[in-house]
Amino acid sequence: MLMDVLEQSFETDVFHERDPRAFVNYQMRDTAVIRRLVDASRAQVFVIKALCELQDLTAMMKIYSPAKTIWIVRDYNDVVNSMLRSFGNMAKQVQRIARDHNSNEWLGLGMSDTTHETLNRVVTEELDDATASALQWYFRNMLFFDQNFAADSRVLLVRYEELVSRPVEEFARICNFIGIDFPQRVVRNVSPRSIGKHPRPEISPAVRSLCDELLQRFHALAHDKH
Repeated sequence: MLMDVLEQSFETDVFHERDPRAFVNYQMRDTAVIRRLVDASRAQVFVIKALCELQDLTAMMKIYSPAKTIWIVRDYNDVVNSMLRSFGNMAKQVQRIARDHNSNEWLGLGMSDTTHETLNRVVTEELDDATASALQWYFRNMLFFDQNFAADSRVLLVRYEELVSRPVEEFARICNFIGIDFPQRVVRNVSPRSIGKHPRPEISPAVRSLCDELLQRFHALAHDKH
C-alpha cells in the first residue's frame, strides 16, 4: 500500500518486489544490478522494497548512500491472520530455523544469537502455523532493534495502524522524510478497514507474550518520535 501511494508521485521511481528488473523470486538482485537501476533512474527518489533484505538494510544504506529506510510495523495479530490465508508450512520453516537460523534461505538471516536462543526456548515439535507465523513476525522485526535503528536518523518508523487511520498526516510525514511533495490526492483510497478485520488468532501464550512486548517497544518508540 505504501509503495502504491509513493508510485503515484511524479518524483519517484518505484520498484516493487514483483518487478523482474530488480527481483528474482521476491529477492533483490545483486548490488551491481540495483546500482545500474539507481544510476539509470531520472526520478528524484528511487524507491525499492526490501521484502527479504531487512537484515541487510544497514549495509544497503551505506552502499546506496545517501539512502533512507521506512520501516512499517503492523500489529502481529493482523499479520498472522494474513499469513495464514496466504502461506503454508510456517511451522516447519520455523522449526528448521530454530535448529539453524541459516537453514531456510533468507528468513533467518541476520538473526542475533539472543533472538535464536529465545526462538529455541519456545519452539516445540507441536508448533502450529499460527504461532510460527507470530514468531516470524517477531524475529524479523527484532532486526530493527538489532541494527539500532531506533537511534538512526536515516530510519523512519511508521505504524501501519496510524498510516491507514491518519493517512494525510502520516503520508505527509513520510514524504517530508524522503524529500518529495505530498499531494493529498494520493491517499484518497487508503482505508483502515484492514485493522482487526478478523478475530485474534490462537497463538501460544509464551509467543504472544514475546510479540506483545516487542509491539509495545515499537509503540513507545513511535510515540516518542512524534
